[in-house]
Amino acid sequence: MRKITFVLILMMTTITMFGQEITGQWNGLLEVQGMKLRIVFNVSKSVDGYASTMDSPDQGAKGIPVTITTFENPVLKLEITNAGIKFEGSYIKVDTIIGTFKQSGMSFPLDLTRKAPENEKPVRPQEPQKPYPYYSEDVVFENKKADIQLAGTLTLPDQKGSNYPAVILITGSGPQNRDEEIMGHKPFLVWSDYLTRNGIAVLRFDDRGTFASKGNFKTATTLDFATDVEAAVSYLLTRKEINKKKIGLMGHSEGGIIAPMVAAESKDVSFIVLLAGTGIPGGQLMLMQQELIGRASGISEADLQKAKKINEGAFDLITKSNDPVALKAELANYLKHALMADTTFEMPKGMTEDQIIESQLEKTTSPWMMYFIKYDPAITLQKVKCPVLAVNGSKDLQVPPKVNLAAIKAALEKGGNKKVTVKELPGLNHLFQECTTGSPDEYSKIEQTISPVALDVVTTWILNQVKQK
Repeated sequence: MRKITFVLILMMTTITMFGQEITGQWNGLLEVQGMKLRIVFNVSKSVDGYASTMDSPDQGAKGIPVTITTFENPVLKLEITNAGIKFEGSYIKVDTIIGTFKQSGMSFPLDLTRKAPENEKPVRPQEPQKPYPYYSEDVVFENKKADIQLAGTLTLPDQKGSNYPAVILITGSGPQNRDEEIMGHKPFLVWSDYLTRNGIAVLRFDDRGTFASKGNFKTATTLDFATDVEAAVSYLLTRKEINKKKIGLMGHSEGGIIAPMVAAESKDVSFIVLLAGTGIPGGQLMLMQQELIGRASGISEADLQKAKKINEGAFDLITKSNDPVALKAELANYLKHALMADTTFEMPKGMTEDQIIESQLEKTTSPWMMYFIKYDPAITLQKVKCPVLAVNGSKDLQVPPKVNLAAIKAALEKGGNKKVTVKELPGLNHLFQECTTGSPDEYSKIEQTISPVALDVVTTWILNQVKQK
């Protein structure tokens, strides 16, 4: 599932600030639906003028190239047309830009200063601090199918030890680093630390095309990411410290779709853990997700049902299509008629109808989205024969627990797998935090990264799978 965050799209920008000293770091704090996201622009000079990159520290994104920027003293404008994003600010005095951040008709104040926001580092008591009581090594391995190198971290209970059971962590959707960093949390760092302290080696790695890993994330599908995990398995088989008969996969969200893909085809995977994994087709899941999160955000039932009807039509076109070019034309026509039929729709200021439709087409016709909407994980789950643990939080609004856990269990059992454990953990959200509503709005506000109950349930189950017989 695409992370329900205020996504900041990759940009490339040239900045011209006539007479103003614009080079250096600019910091802002974006408040979105109760969440606070730090935004950092890093401006430098190049032979062509000025260039910049952007960081979103709370989403684990650093060094993002930035595009189209104009400055007509004192107004600075940034525009990301494919995401419907605009920033406009006035350089009113030294070291201060007062501005507004817009996306898809919504506006948010965003002021930039040279000084980093106070209290910028949230309290995250579960994050381990160096020196760790175990061995940690940065590694690089190759996905030969894709001809790319992937970078990650391998942790071992002890550098001199051997015959360790191992787990490969698989991130959720969207460009993720090896810690699956999101909303100021580092879930995979916490999972890795806990598992390694309990005698299990852990390999976690940056998604292809992100951070230290090579490749192109934008053109990849879930199936492509599965080949990256296959490469991770192959790499662990080369490590003398690892017990080659006790290598497991643990995937969160989309990672819970990828793990069965790999396990169904590989005899080297001895168990899998699905953390908020899915058991229903992607299009069906997205409709449920949109409705649940929308309702939790206070959107009226009338608007929810209107959006659901439009999305159902769009997803149906995608599911039935095998021609991307024809599909784009069909979707454009469908969305245009949907806009014309909606008498309550207000055109976002500064955007045309064509721009709105184009921004939606870019999102819905991306390789990842089209694959995800069509994909039915139940078909693959029927082929998985190794032991499986599937867990969900009872308040998960991104992957509704009851329908998905039931679908996962049914598919595995239909395939003859009798080594299936399914658990719904009370009071936990999609990140497995103890929460109030389960809404993504809460993720960054909760100090806890992962509930101790979830850590214990998963680790105990893995230890039972790998114990000596």
